[in-house]
Amino acid sequence: MSVRPDLHQHYVGACQNLGQPGNPFVAHVLQEADENDKIRWTKGIMLKIAGNNHLVPVQRVTDDDLQVLVSVLRNTAFVTGLDLRCNVVTDAGAKHMATFLQENSALQHLNLMFNDIGTSGAELIAGALHRNETLVYLRMTGNKIGNKGGMFFASMLQTNSTLEKLDLGDCDLGTQCLIAIATALTQNKSLKAINLNRPLLYSQEEETTVHVALMLKNNYSLVELHLCKHEMRNFGVERLCEALYGNSSLRYLDLSCNKITCDGVKFLGELLKRNQTLEILDLNANRIEDEGAVSLSDALASYNRTLRALSLVSNNVSGKGLVALSGAMKKNTELSYIYIWGNKFDEATCTAFSELIQTGRLKPNCTDVEPYEADGHVHLAELSHGLQKHYYWTPRCGEGTNRDANASLAIAAVSEY
Repeated sequence: MSVRPDLHQHYVGACQNLGQPGNPFVAHVLQEADENDKIRWTKGIMLKIAGNNHLVPVQRVTDDDLQVLVSVLRNTAFVTGLDLRCNVVTDAGAKHMATFLQENSALQHLNLMFNDIGTSGAELIAGALHRNETLVYLRMTGNKIGNKGGMFFASMLQTNSTLEKLDLGDCDLGTQCLIAIATALTQNKSLKAINLNRPLLYSQEEETTVHVALMLKNNYSLVELHLCKHEMRNFGVERLCEALYGNSSLRYLDLSCNKITCDGVKFLGELLKRNQTLEILDLNANRIEDEGAVSLSDALASYNRTLRALSLVSNNVSGKGLVALSGAMKKNTELSYIYIWGNKFDEATCTAFSELIQTGRLKPNCTDVEPYEADGHVHLAELSHGLQKHYYWTPRCGEGTNRDANASLAIAAVSEY
């Protein structure tokens, strides 16, 4: 059995050597890691130094703090994950991290979500990944790297053959870098999941969606694709569906918060009749209405037997469409997760979903509604479940075991840890 390491002692020494004051939050996390069971050192550990999710305020990690931390971890083989979300790391800190990524051969998971890294920081980190051969998961969510910063990651994807999951959501990506990323992924064989949520697009021609569709025709490794807030309309959905007829790898498609109507969903309905791969479909916050819900129900009831999770939250669907979906679930036993809150519930909807839950066809932890009775009538209350409840915020403890409220973690092949 390996000797218990002393990260805290090394951290104190590094602060003295570099002439930096210690960060009590970082020191506390390292001390906690030192006290963990020795068995964990052989498996690798995730250091959670997130600046949020604490009952009391913590001293957030700065660039200087990061310099000290990476000097401690540089030759530490048992630390395989680093969660630095919601801190105040800037481009100067990104330089320290880039150096660390070039020198360390153990880190596999890095979360830099919602720091203050910009274009030059993105260039440094992406540049380090041209040579790094261990990192499999990188989350840059919420760092305003812009279109130019995104181009550096597109270039990286042309050479890196290790990275499996890349999150560039909410990074102010532009049309140029989205097209470049899609082009790079026509050749990249290692990336399994990518998040391109909320780019800044100033055209209604849907050029980026067209290029993503072309990529899907040629990419045979991508499992998970997030295209939330892409201003996508029915034309774009049709292009994606055309591409997915021949795609046999994509399992998770996120089209939430777009402008898809019932006409666009008809293309998805036809796709589900023939596609034998897709397992998760997120249409949250579109406008498919009853006609779109019925199209999906027809495909799911009679043809598709691979989709396992469907989110139709806030889609202006009323009783007709929701009852049709409940009927599809009775015929299709593979569809296990369904999320419908934010639509127009009538008594028939409440009764139908209450029956699904009471008979055991729909498990209470696999939907976002719970039936209750008042004045002799059945109603539905909202539950805190969904496909990505913990995308922006994750509890400090428990996310590894409590998957009920975040179904995508239970289904998708590529997860954070």
